[in-house]
Amino acid sequence: MFGNMGNMAGMMKKVQKLQGDMAKLQEELKARTIEVSTGGGAVKVVVTGEKKIQSVKIAPSAVDPEDVEMLEDLVAAAVNEAMTKVDDMMAQEMGKLTGGLNLPPGMF
Repeated sequence: MFGNMGNMAGMMKKVQKLQGDMAKLQEELKARTIEVSTGGGAVKVVVTGEKKIQSVKIAPSAVDPEDVEMLEDLVAAAVNEAMTKVDDMMAQEMGKLTGGLNLPPGMF
């Protein structure tokens, strides 16, 4: 009977360590940045691991008053791709930490 209690206590310690490691990793990942460019470099977006846009650079050649829609599309595409890459980075790094466990979102 007490053997199971010891196993449970050991498991709880592992879970607590994992929670601490995950919190530390999440903070480290927030400081990372992802850079994406679209339109052959016409638009560059840098996004943090917190999904905050750090910068947007637009090449003067991409600014055409006759075709604002193209520039809008390039900016949207760059931002969307950057957000996807942040999600991928987070999932990959968390997967390394959890050993590939498929934990429900928000568990930690």
